[in-house]
Amino acid sequence: MKTKILLTEDDPDFGMILKQYLELEDFEVGWFQNPEEVLPLLSADFPYQIGILDVMMPNIDGFSLAKMILKEKSNFPLLFLTAKNQKIDRLTGLKIGADDYIAKPCDPEELVLRIKNILKRSLPAVMASQIKIGEFSLDTNKLLLSHPNGNNRLTIREQELLLYLLKHNRSIITRDNILDNLWETNDYFTGRSLDVFISRLRKYFNSDPQIKIQSLRGIGFEVDFPTNDFL
Repeated sequence: MKTKILLTEDDPDFGMILKQYLELEDFEVGWFQNPEEVLPLLSADFPYQIGILDVMMPNIDGFSLAKMILKEKSNFPLLFLTAKNQKIDRLTGLKIGADDYIAKPCDPEELVLRIKNILKRSLPAVMASQIKIGEFSLDTNKLLLSHPNGNNRLTIREQELLLYLLKHNRSIITRDNILDNLWETNDYFTGRSLDVFISRLRKYFNSDPQIKIQSLRGIGFEVDFPTNDFL
């Protein structure tokens, strides 16, 4: 069965190029030039496995559409198409819950690679289903971090980073190791993205003083998680 991609792009030429290229790569693409046409689908049986959203769209911008999608489909993988050099767009997208971004005009081959990486990370079968972390419990199948006082639904990248930190528990992890080994990209934007994700994880675990994710200036992070469930 083909993976179904939701694509929103109002430029007819660029949209058609992306659609045709993705279909050549054996994806099924639902292309919408007007994001308002996506909204009725959210209350029905949503047929897509991943979304590619252009940030600059008429009527409803990509960020607003993403919030609407994630409100109904909280763990839906998203990738933003952003204007070149607009780093504020990229950081905003990550804060909303996007899994990745790519600058326009983009290389279709790079876009396909990023899509496949996101889909590969989203497969739960390779992960343990339940991990106890201090007062918290992580359900990797549902991307759900549970606590007696409330739950948080993680994005794929948040969970991916958390699992990497758990794998290197009670040790010092350099920024370069995280970026090179986890995301295979080490540049300014992925470095800033890492800071966003680290900040989110600290916020999630803030209620448990046993859990420490400490920044080491110029080096990386020292982590200490009270758990025996992750090897």
